[in-house]
Amino acid sequence: MRPRSLFMVLASALLVLVTGGPISIAQNPVPPGRIPQAPPQGRSLFNMFWQIPEKPAAQPRQPRQRVAPVQRRAPTRVVVRDDPVIPKVDVNHHVLVVGDTLAGQIAEGLEDSLQDRADVAVENKAKADSGLVRTDFYDWPKAAGELLAADAKIIVGVITLGPNDRQVIREGEITHEPLSERWLQLYRARIEAVATAFSAKRVPLIWVGAPPMQNARLSADLTTLNDLFRKGAEAAGGEFVDLWGVYVDSENRYTAMGPDVNGQVARLRLGDGVHFTKAGARKAAHFVDVVIRRILEKTPTQNVIALPVPSDAGGAPAPAPQPADIERLIDRMVSGVPTDLPLVPVIPPRPLAGPILPLTGAAAASGDTALIASIQEARGRGDVAAGLDRVFGQGIAPEPRPGRADDFRWPRPN
Repeated sequence: MRPRSLFMVLASALLVLVTGGPISIAQNPVPPGRIPQAPPQGRSLFNMFWQIPEKPAAQPRQPRQRVAPVQRRAPTRVVVRDDPVIPKVDVNHHVLVVGDTLAGQIAEGLEDSLQDRADVAVENKAKADSGLVRTDFYDWPKAAGELLAADAKIIVGVITLGPNDRQVIREGEITHEPLSERWLQLYRARIEAVATAFSAKRVPLIWVGAPPMQNARLSADLTTLNDLFRKGAEAAGGEFVDLWGVYVDSENRYTAMGPDVNGQVARLRLGDGVHFTKAGARKAAHFVDVVIRRILEKTPTQNVIALPVPSDAGGAPAPAPQPADIERLIDRMVSGVPTDLPLVPVIPPRPLAGPILPLTGAAAASGDTALIASIQEARGRGDVAAGLDRVFGQGIAPEPRPGRADDFRWPRPN
């Protein structure tokens, strides 16, 4: 055999070993609807040295299942108030608020401002669209007397009227135009009737003046009515609270905006130009609250307990009771044993300041020695006076002394 033929045989055998066998050119047809598969790889010399991983068969794709979204409830918002609300327990005093719609709004503001007084409750008896002109609609002089007679705990009364009274007053068959001479006389008499109802029961009355309105003509008429309210309340021993300057600007004109009780600029009046917002009502109640607290301070408390002391036949002041005597008296009272010890009067409260002693005038006339005879004597004489004049008169600092803070000498003397 020729060398060339031998070489061709060996090359063909090597090719068969490498490829793993003859490659089929004609492939079997693939049936329709079937995924063609890759031909299996035969074992060859190439695969013996290099292991090629087989590709996994493709898995059919599963459809994704849609999961309904989970609805989460919003967390409950907890509101924590800075000012604790004191429950109204054992209420001893009632604040009676009567009048029109503005009075009802002031009553709501008073409920907010008097939250720190657990012994005070606000009785809101306001009537919308009421006034002193239409007694056939609501008779305030009569209603005020009935409310005062029905509640013995009323300690102060608050009233606000005016915006609904720009109407004619009927006197029999005659009608009187608003703010006419006869109209003012009848209106003044009805103010006195309301104020008298409170003074007859010895209940202090706070008459709150009407605030300015957006209508210029209505505001002008309310200035006249506020003057009547002031005179009528003060004549009966009551007080008048003027709200006019609270709801005007620097030019004395109506304004719906202004500082609230916290000093922040807020809307104080509603769009109708008559009623208050919540902030405006709270601001109006602030000025009424000041007067109410002043009246409450003058009211004697009902929880004062006087200590019993033994009586003295000679009329001399009895000695102060000792702790042992008080303990024995409490034991006798608890056991039901009668005691014949009278009660001593309650000690008056300690004054804020003692007696005022004048340093000049009457004291000098009585012959007392003056505290300072002259400025020269106050400064002293000799070296002391010279040193004071040097420091305070000429502004020259004194010489430093060893060990004092102004001694900056170095090295320090021993």
